[in-house]
Amino acid sequence: MKSDDLLSEFVREALIAGQSQDQIAQALADAGWSQTEIRAASEGWTVQAGLPPVPRPRAYVSASEALLYGLLFLSLGMIAWHTVIIGFAVIDRLLPDPLDPAGSGRWLRWSVSALVAFLPLFLLLNRRVNRAGRDDPARQRSLVRKWVASITLLLASLALLGDLVAVVYAFLNGDMTAQFLAKALLVAIMAGLIFGYYKDEMDG
Repeated sequence: MKSDDLLSEFVREALIAGQSQDQIAQALADAGWSQTEIRAASEGWTVQAGLPPVPRPRAYVSASEALLYGLLFLSLGMIAWHTVIIGFAVIDRLLPDPLDPAGSGRWLRWSVSALVAFLPLFLLLNRRVNRAGRDDPARQRSLVRKWVASITLLLASLALLGDLVAVVYAFLNGDMTAQFLAKALLVAIMAGLIFGYYKDEMDG
């Protein structure tokens, strides 16, 4: 039996024996369990008069959802990456750099092709995820969903921090140009949009 299951079973038996939540928490703390483990085990049960301890819903892992959220993660990443590349190409056209006349335009066709392929996939998967969430609120407890959201937000945070470092470095190095600022702003906006997309996960 896993430690989580062992702990949960102990809490259940203690509640059946009439022990209070405080007594159970103190006994577990004395045995060396962490407060996080104790809280998680205690929150797994609710006590109602005339009934044995009632289990609360728990997070779960699903192989089919791993595929679904994995594809959603991939398509969102491709859209963000290639949208930024296209944005860079537009900025290069509007604010050309004499030292780099080609700019980002050399990658434009590839990025447009990627968006044509991945944008419909993302919209389809996003619609499916939202519809499934409305029809079955239990999907909000998916561990795969939470892990994918956390990884995506981590990458967006790293991009935002890298963007800030680049801006500070350019300022200190005297390389701050209108083109550079426009590109840095585009990266920050894209990271912000990703944070907005996963706002519900952050609130949860």
